[in-house]
Amino acid sequence: MLEIAHIIEQFGGAFVDKHKPNTWTLRTLNALRICRTAALGGHKEQCDSCGKTRISYNSCRNRHCPKCDASKQAFWIDDVANKIIDTKYFHLVFTVPQELNIICLLDSKGFYNALFSSVWQSLRSFGYTHYGAETGALAVLHTWGQNLSLHPHIHCLVPAAGISLDGNINKISKKGKYLYSVKKLSVDFRTIMLKTIKKQLKASGLLNQYQSVINLAWSKNWVVFSKPSFGDAQHVIKYLGQYTHRIAISNHRIQKIDNNRVSFYYKDYKDQSKRKLSSLTGVEFLRRFCMHILPKGFVKIRYYGILSNRYSKQTAMYRKPQTQIPNETPEQRMLRLTGMDIYQCPFCKKGKMQTVEIIPRIRSPVVFLKPRSKNIKR
Repeated sequence: MLEIAHIIEQFGGAFVDKHKPNTWTLRTLNALRICRTAALGGHKEQCDSCGKTRISYNSCRNRHCPKCDASKQAFWIDDVANKIIDTKYFHLVFTVPQELNIICLLDSKGFYNALFSSVWQSLRSFGYTHYGAETGALAVLHTWGQNLSLHPHIHCLVPAAGISLDGNINKISKKGKYLYSVKKLSVDFRTIMLKTIKKQLKASGLLNQYQSVINLAWSKNWVVFSKPSFGDAQHVIKYLGQYTHRIAISNHRIQKIDNNRVSFYYKDYKDQSKRKLSSLTGVEFLRRFCMHILPKGFVKIRYYGILSNRYSKQTAMYRKPQTQIPNETPEQRMLRLTGMDIYQCPFCKKGKMQTVEIIPRIRSPVVFLKPRSKNIKR
């Protein structure tokens, strides 16, 4: 199967020469390139039934790697199930106009923090003005469109419940059908977001340079998308699990890699979500992919209001108790959650694979991609 690692291997050098990415981006690309290869070491296993052997190499565990997210997603869903409130939830998606992409690229960390902050400020103020209650939100950042373009947006799950001023937890929503008017919410979100961005630009001395961009973004109609409420917490968790650990593009979408270009599949949402084929030069593909490498240490899943740890004691009685197994190993947990037994022999399907040899990682692996000049950190 074609992989992003193959694209990095083939076009990485040309990409670095042309775009001169920062060291954090280079570290990420190098990690993805050597994931599950001999460079990271591994172990040799043998089946205790049929005697056949296999070599398993270690993973890079980078959150941008398409080969390292399955177990993280399953474990996250299991963890959230133990603390999410059992009530109806509304799915809201907050997006910003593409005119702001140029400002996002100046300081992606500051822009994404402003996006999170503006989303929660809007939701929180609407919770108090409409229901007199502290509501909550589980927010997940996505930065991409289907064609790898920059498209920052936040998926939010908002519970149909809130803590009133007297400390009681009450159900909220307009007859169970919706929480807020998305048109009014969009206007409020636009105001708060642009105000926050202007403050950041002013602090950096760049406001005059980008004032025209702010004015153009203000003239646009911003859209907050809302989906109907979900039935219960379990449905919510499984649904959101589809969004939490996604990356810009997965390996199975890559259709072809030739001498100069990369072809991949995408959904065209403007044309009834039809599956289409896009083709980019290898260097352009990596440029777009690297726009979605998050800043070091950036938290892309955040809990607000009554879903945060601050209110965990008050909301404990509204959570469904989940099955917890003490001293459960990651392998046992994976089997319980996904039905996948990583120790099962892939050949005879009966025996168990036993480790018979440890393969050490290469102590000083050759760094394939190196910075060509000093770069300012993103």
